[in-house]
Amino acid sequence: MGNPKHTEVSVARQSPQRPDADEPELDDSTGPAEPDQADEAEEADRGSASLDRSLWDELRIEPVEIALPAGVGFTLRAYRPAGALTPTDVTERDQDDPFLARRQVIEEEEDDDETVVILDEEMAEEFAESDEDAESRRRRDGDTDADEADEGATDEASNEEVPVFLSHRGKLLLFKTPESLVSFIRSGAPNDLSQLDSWNELSERVEPADIEPLDEDNYELDLVVENLRGGHDTWDSTLLIKAGEAARDLAYALRLPAVLDMLSAGSSLDDLDEALRATANGGIGGFMGRRRLKKIGAQTASLGWRTIVGKISAVVDWRD
Repeated sequence: MGNPKHTEVSVARQSPQRPDADEPELDDSTGPAEPDQADEAEEADRGSASLDRSLWDELRIEPVEIALPAGVGFTLRAYRPAGALTPTDVTERDQDDPFLARRQVIEEEEDDDETVVILDEEMAEEFAESDEDAESRRRRDGDTDADEADEGATDEASNEEVPVFLSHRGKLLLFKTPESLVSFIRSGAPNDLSQLDSWNELSERVEPADIEPLDEDNYELDLVVENLRGGHDTWDSTLLIKAGEAARDLAYALRLPAVLDMLSAGSSLDDLDEALRATANGGIGGFMGRRRLKKIGAQTASLGWRTIVGKISAVVDWRD
């Protein structure tokens, strides 16, 4: 899906001509009513648009449009506290990936190799005593406070809002038309958003006309690699920043650790994102951001994003 360029065309409005002396002037009672009707129609349109948006605001779910090399599709996204969500089950998806399945087997074998077997009973007693001593020292040295701090951090993490998409078993469900998306929502088919308390109400109220994502929820991942290949002077900050936000959300919700690593703090793609944001903000920060951008290799960035788009595309379940 392209990023259309809107050309603004200003049209000079002509001053109304004075009526001829021979023609009688129309008073308010006999004047044409079309302008008033047009104004009423515009107000009605604005009111209906506001009403449609209120559905999503009330239920805290939003329609999203994602463009990938294979096509453009609609889906849904919500943000909820991490502790209130059950992550998508990726067991079946990972079993279908022979490379990932093999890696998991290797990791399990490495974990098994680290198991220590103690055959001598006296040595076993010594290990047990040393463990008890270590525990007593830990409590004496005040490590209990550290444990409480860890528990507090865990509670804070569980309250942090995280993304969840319309997905099932580790697959993102993308629909090519609003009608097919609404049909699925009403069908009662299993999905990861059905755990939300507002899901049933959405399935009763949503209409195809409601599936109209905001501009900020429209992500053109299909254009990222091509834009990066064009070189620093052609990089589209808005396109690339939004793509990074979408990729992070999708990687978290669909459990794609490799994508999260590629976009993690300190990575080359994260440096690209920060430099683009600084450039977009302007000022001294924008100047420094442009300098940082020149140090980022276009080929490295495009190759990294091609990998990200490929991994996301691999976990999409297209629905007509």
